[in-house]
Amino acid sequence: MNKQMRVIEVSSFGGPENLTIGQRPIPEPSSGEVLIEIVAAGLNRADVMQRNGNYPPPPGASDLLGLEVSGTIVEVADDVTDLNQGDTVCALLTAGGYAEYCTAPASSCLPIPQKVDIAEAAALPETFFTVWANMFMLGQLKRDDRVLIHGGTSGIGTTAIQLAKAFGANVITTAGSDNKCDYCTALGADRAVNYRTSEFVDEVISWSDGRGVDVILDIVAGSYVPKNVKCLAPFGRLVIIATQGGFRSEINVLPFMTKRLTLTGSTLRPRTVEEKQQIACQLKAEVWPMLDAGVIKPIIDSVFSFDDVQQAHHRLESGDHIGKIILTMN
Repeated sequence: MNKQMRVIEVSSFGGPENLTIGQRPIPEPSSGEVLIEIVAAGLNRADVMQRNGNYPPPPGASDLLGLEVSGTIVEVADDVTDLNQGDTVCALLTAGGYAEYCTAPASSCLPIPQKVDIAEAAALPETFFTVWANMFMLGQLKRDDRVLIHGGTSGIGTTAIQLAKAFGANVITTAGSDNKCDYCTALGADRAVNYRTSEFVDEVISWSDGRGVDVILDIVAGSYVPKNVKCLAPFGRLVIIATQGGFRSEINVLPFMTKRLTLTGSTLRPRTVEEKQQIACQLKAEVWPMLDAGVIKPIIDSVFSFDDVQQAHHRLESGDHIGKIILTMN
């Protein structure tokens, strides 16, 4: 294709003011891919990290920000048989979502749920893939388990609370204000702890009658890791998915031995197409019917237009948001 599309580029590493509007050729789908005319893109902390120069895209990927989109398929590769031109989808990307068009692996595309608006669906892929892969596949969360979810009002947190409750788990979460804690309990959490005014370890032990929790979904790491270990019940699983508190932690390994604990974690972006396909298949079978029925839903904080991307990033970095921030292409 020789046609041009509008994109959002990082003119130089740094703050939101370095996000500028540019033009590039519309990409062409390779084998196994589709071309999507984008309606909306979801914002993620990874976008901020890449904008600051701290999270380069994998080799061969676009340098454009954007890990999740929703829109309409306008072209399919010859070997793609399960999707068609005109289908509306949301898609998990390795990069390239801050644009009017993007390519995506067909296997990372999912249909727009019946009860979700097409723009709102841009908030689904990154959070739902992440929560499912980590809380359920790695953390092995099951009915009646107790789970501690850090950052309950983040995109990850609001998704994790809903999914944990939908699958019959008991949820305690942390958030940074009483208002955010109230939101978490309204969303379904059994207990919410303001980490600025209370020690979450004490609250978890009290809430669990001294037993501890079976699973922890942690976006903080750093100084939280030894605290998390104290919160775990025997055979507990600590799953780290982000490092907002830093990469390094000092821990006592003895509880891992005496309580038979598991420390694990993952990132989503570098995973292979096949790994992401496995997650997508499980989501479509286990979670998408709940979205279709309106039992769970994406929590949208705010919606910004393509031209207001700098304000959208300021909103994301403020930490005041509850749920996801969406960027629309119109």
